[in-house]
Order: sequence, then structure tokens, then C-alpha cells
Amino acid sequence: MSTTEHAYRAVSEERLRDDITTNAEYGAISTDQGWGRTVLTGTDANRGARQYLLDRLDAAGLDVRIDAVGNIVGRWVSGGADPTAPAVACGSHLDSVPEGGIFDGVLGVYSALEAVRALQDAGRDLARPIEVVCFTEEEGGRFSNGVLGSSVASGNRTVEDALALEDGEGVTLEAALTDIGFRGTGRLDASEWDSWLELHVEQGERLQDANAAVGIVSAITGTIRCEVDVVGEANHSGSTAMDARTDALAAASELVLEVEAAANDVLDERGGAVVGTVGKLDVSPNAINVVPGRVELGIDVRDVQYASMERVVERIRDCLAGLETERGVEVSFERPYDIAPSRMSDRCIAALEQAAATVDASSQSLHSGAGHDTMHVADVTDTGLLFAPSRGGFSHSPREWTEWSSCTTATRVLTAGLQRLAEA
Repeated sequence: MSTTEHAYRAVSEERLRDDITTNAEYGAISTDQGWGRTVLTGTDANRGARQYLLDRLDAAGLDVRIDAVGNIVGRWVSGGADPTAPAVACGSHLDSVPEGGIFDGVLGVYSALEAVRALQDAGRDLARPIEVVCFTEEEGGRFSNGVLGSSVASGNRTVEDALALEDGEGVTLEAALTDIGFRGTGRLDASEWDSWLELHVEQGERLQDANAAVGIVSAITGTIRCEVDVVGEANHSGSTAMDARTDALAAASELVLEVEAAANDVLDERGGAVVGTVGKLDVSPNAINVVPGRVELGIDVRDVQYASMERVVERIRDCLAGLETERGVEVSFERPYDIAPSRMSDRCIAALEQAAATVDASSQSLHSGAGHDTMHVADVTDTGLLFAPSRGGFSHSPREWTEWSSCTTATRVLTAGLQRLAEA
């Protein structure tokens, strides 16, 4: 038995399951199907989940620090490691969407910790430290559009800007973190890491359909989010003639269909995996007997090719210009969230491929259609992203489920991958 095999075989499914199910108690919701939780940043549920993680990191003998935006880091330096060498880091997040599942993000945090415990149990001495990381506000459920903690760690957002963000009630991130006792100091700097790995549930059915044990991600889709206002004229539905209306919803409906058509056209022209979604629609005054006077739309465009995303956005802007001319509405367009696709590094992909072969776990190469903290970290160091199968493809839902045996297999691959990177 090789030393790498010995280390990954020390992964304990029982410890991993206990950590994930205990974490699921924080923010647990009542549901008829599945196992759900709501854990928004800075809430009591978030405090509990964070404190449990601190306890588990401490129990494993890791040195813990918390930065100014609440990112948590547990550091392990094995007996033979150079404490000044750049660390290999791994982890994910503990916050959730409202009424989310119990694996999203959580598997990544606790698989990282379990990998360290397995390496400790196997008596492995590594060349580099390993850091277990929990990023703040990945889901964007309260203070941001998402991946907040990693955006600060990668230098894409300042600490000051992040702390000043407000929720819908005007509470700042700084106040919320202070309230739960997780407003630390300094800034976690991901550029100081040698490399980064993240294990996540797939949030799709490709691995299940292929009967593959793990997915090794080649690229993470980019995301452009657009905010559009369409302003017409509210008026009485009965006394306003059809030819006298400036109906904001009728105009917005054309835009909704154009987003769908644009994504399909770009797919036909260029291939790839582009998607366009109008996921938010607020109609005002939203009364059955009033011609809609204003509509606010939230549009999400994603692909692994940035040029394809730009083409869809160009079609959106062309459509808005046409609506102004043809329907007499006023429109505004903003693009507050713009992240380019991220390619995973060849070195980390190779480490994960070798790890899967060592563990004898079947693997499939695929891209990620969802965003992850890894996409920010990829701006400043080498990164790898590993997927575990999702039963039925459900995610952001209490029906989200990954078999415990699948969690364990993926954690073993992660452990072997971390060891390869940390021995270098």
C-alpha cells in the first residue's frame, strides 16, 4: 500500500456525516421533502454553524484565524512541513440560500477538514501547510450578489466596500458580523496560497447519468447579471383604450422572450453552454385592474466563453432600444455583476486526475454551470474544483442529496489530491 493510499483510506465517513448532519441543525426548516436549512450571513443560525466549525477545527489541532469580513481559516502544519512555505488551501462556505439543502458548500468545508484529519491519522508529514477555509456570503442571500468573502480574499473587492454592504433592512455586513462575534481583523490573502481545491456537489445530473464517482472541473462558467427597468404609464384597465396604453409589462414580456431567443441563437451559432435567464420580475403597481406602469427585471447570463455572454447582453441592449422606439417606454440598464469564466489550472486538474486514479474512483471532465468561490481564487493562484454526484440534480432545495458513500469517495479523492500538492 502506498503512502497516498494509506492517507486517503483514513477518511472517516462517520466523522464526515456527523459534521454535515450536525451543521444541518443550524437554520433547519420544516419540510415534507428532504432536509432543508436557511442560513443567511450574520444570523443566529450562521453564528451557530460558524461556532461549530471553530470547535471542530480546534479539536483537530488547527490554528484558527478570522479576517475582517468573517472568512474563517484553520491552518495545519505537519511535523515535516516548512511553516513559511505557501499553503495548499481547500474549503467552501457554510451560508445557504433561503430553504436550501444541507450539502451545498458544507460538504466542501467539512471534506477539507476531514482530509486534514485523515492525513493526521495516517501520520503524513508534508512539505507545505494545509489551510481549511470557510468563505463568507458565498450565496449572496443577504448582503451581495454572492461569492463575497472570496472576492475580498482575491483582492477583487476591498474590505471596506464589503463591510459597508447593506441588507434589505439597512443593516451593514460589518454590524451583522460584529453582532454574531465574527468580525475579525486583517484580510485573508488567497494570492499567498500555493494552490486551492474545492469539493462541491455537482448541482446537476451529468455524473449520475455517466455513473461517475467524481467530476473534475475544467472551467467555471462566467456570470453577467443585468438589472433592467422598463417604465411605461400606469392607468385604469377598463377606461384606457388598447391603442392609448404604454404597458410596461407587455414591453418587458418581449424582453423576456428575447433573452431566451438570444441564448438559443448563440448556442446555434457558437455552441458551448450559454444560458440566459430572467429570474426576477417585479411589476408595479401589480393590481389586476391597472395597466402596469413599471417592471424591474433581473437577468442572468452564463457561459464558459465570455464572448458568447457578451453577445447575449448585446442582444438585450438592442431589444431595449427597440422597445423605447416601438412601445414608447423608458428603459434603464445596469450591469452590476460581471465575472469572466475561470479556467482551472493544469497542475490542479492533474493532481485531481491522479488522485481519482489512486482512489480507483471513476471520473469525468466537465464544466461548472454554477459559480463558486473558486472562480475568484482562480484570479490569484492555481485552482482545482471537484464535484460529487447530486441525486436527481436537485440543489438550492431541501431535495438536494448526495449519498454518504459518494461524499466519502469524493473526500478521499480530495485527500489524495491535497497530499500530492502539499508534498511538492
